[in-house]
Formats: sequence, C-alpha cells, structure tokens
Amino acid sequence: MKLALTLTLYVSRVFILAVLTMIAALAGLVALFDFIELLRRAATKPQATFGIVTEIAALRLPWEAMEILPFAVLLGGISAFWRLTRSSELVVARATGLSAWQFLSGPIAAAALLGVFTTAAVSPLSAVMLARAERLDSLYLTTESGPLSLNGGQLWLRQADHELTPDGISIIHADSVNLKGRTLNARAVSVFRLAPHDQLLQRIEAARAILAHGNWVLEEAHVISVDHPPDPTTTIRLPTDLTVGRVEESFASPDTLSFWKLPDFIALLERSGFSAIRHRLRFQTLLALPVLAATMTLVAAGFSMRPTRRGGTARLIGSGVAAGFALFMVSKIAEEFGGSGALPVVLAAWAPAASGLMLAIALLLHLEDG
Repeated sequence: MKLALTLTLYVSRVFILAVLTMIAALAGLVALFDFIELLRRAATKPQATFGIVTEIAALRLPWEAMEILPFAVLLGGISAFWRLTRSSELVVARATGLSAWQFLSGPIAAAALLGVFTTAAVSPLSAVMLARAERLDSLYLTTESGPLSLNGGQLWLRQADHELTPDGISIIHADSVNLKGRTLNARAVSVFRLAPHDQLLQRIEAARAILAHGNWVLEEAHVISVDHPPDPTTTIRLPTDLTVGRVEESFASPDTLSFWKLPDFIALLERSGFSAIRHRLRFQTLLALPVLAATMTLVAAGFSMRPTRRGGTARLIGSGVAAGFALFMVSKIAEEFGGSGALPVVLAAWAPAASGLMLAIALLLHLEDG
C-alpha cells in the first residue's frame, strides 16, 4: 500500500510538472502570435503605441492559457507517461503487481484539481483582465464604439415593474441608442407596462430617455392608459435594476464575466429579455472543464504507456495526439453549436467530455485488462 501511494505521488509530480511546462510553452506560443496580430492591426493606428499593444497581449494571456488547458494536459500527459515508460519505471511498477489504475489515480485527480482551480480561481482573474484588454482594444485598435455595438441602432429589453401591479413587467423599445461615458441615451422610446399575464396596463411614449442612477428618466413623455385620454407631456422616472455596465456586459463576451458572477447575471439577462444562451454555455463549459482535463489525462495514458520494445511507439503517440486534438476540436465545435442554439447548452458543454471519458476508459481497459 505504501509502495502504491509513493509511486502514485511520484507519477503525479512528474505529470503535473510536464503539464505546467506545456501550459507555459503553448500559452507563450499563442501569445506570441496574438502579439504579432495586434502589431499588424496597430500599424495603421498611431495612437496604439508599442506599450498599449504589449499590455493588451499580456492581459489576454490568462484567458489564452485557459483555452489551451485541455490540449496542454494531453501533450503534457503524453510527454510524462512516455518518459516514464521509456525509462522502464512504469514497466517495473507493473511487474510488482500494481495496476495502471492505481498509479494513474494521482494524475487523474491532479488534472481534475487543476481544472477546478482554473474554473474557480483563474476564471475570475482572466475575466477581469480580458475585459480590460477588450476595452483597450476597442479604444485604440477598432473603430467601433465599444461593447455596446448597437450604438445608433434599436434596443429591446424587459425589466421588472412593480409600481402598477406586483410581478408586473415593462418592455422598453428605443429607435436609437447611444452610449456617452457612463450614461445611456435613447430616442423615440416606447414603454409597455404589463400585468403578469401580459395584460397591457399602460403605455408611455417619450422623445428621449436616459439610463442613470437606477432610473430611466423619460423626457417629453406622455402616458396612455386604457380608457383614459393621454396625459400632458412631462418627465417620468421609471425605476430599474439595470445599469449601463450591465447593458454593456449583455453585449460583451461571456468570457469577460467571472465564473462566480455568471449565475446571477444569467438570471438578470433572462429577466431583462436578453438572450442568455452564450452565458449559460460559458458557465456549463467551465463546470465541465475538470472532467475534460481528466479525460485528456486518460487519453494521454492510453496512447503513451505501451512498452517501447513492442515498436510503433511514434505511431501510437501520434495517434494519441490526433485523438486528443480531435476531442478538443469536437468540444469547441459543440460550443459553437450550443452558442447558436442548435444544441441544448448542457449537451454542448458536457457531451464531448463525457463521451471522451468513456472512450478513454474503454481504451485503457483494453490495454490493461484486455
């Protein structure tokens, strides 16, 4: 028992060092290409200095490391297990009667814990840094006006409205929306105030509206009620739980939101009438990350622990890299389908990891016990 524990800890240490080295190498390579692309975009932007470009590339680094984590676990695992097999350490361990499942339990647990740490701790840091990077990118490298990409366009949203009736809602439509500083200005605004069963209680037509300090300030507005003539034009304040930041975030990438903030923000989006598919997919993908990391560990073990005396090692390792890359790409393609609504969010996030895990277990059972 002591021998098995000692060997498991040793294999786990070799594995985690190889994975961390691979994460650093791959993240550095991706960051280099990203930096070159940023330099190309900055070539025609005099205000985008070398320091700004470097800051944007550095701020994107944690997010890039998160994105390549599963593939880094695969390559790091193949490197670690192949080195241990080539030095006959795993061969000797098996000769003592230890099963591969015993000394693989440590690396699998280490990969899953790395996924948990990435989801719980790295994700909030990555979200903050990526949001900062996107703001700098929008300010210096693009001609658009920021995350609120509908500047000058229309806006539809829904919010809670308890003034006229409990559990009432308001549907707000604006023909034109512009963001100035931390204030959202809208023109030609219509507000439909509804009872819980979609019964129209009141309609407000306003020439302008400003979202600030927890209120929609409707200017040059008149109220139209059922069986009542329109009221004189006045200024109306309509309370709201929306802020300019939340409206911006609803159009920004879900990657710029922390894992811990996503559930509350998803609920807010759905209450406000925005689509929350991308945010729910991001949340489920982060939840599935530990399982995907453990799956990649099993795939790496299944393709790299074959004794070298049997030959064909290079072909087997190449097959392992190809299989892991295929699984990684399938998970990304499933995310795209999930983000478009073609697949249920839970299925898109969990199916690649779960199916890959079952296939990897079947491969190891065949190699170990077959």
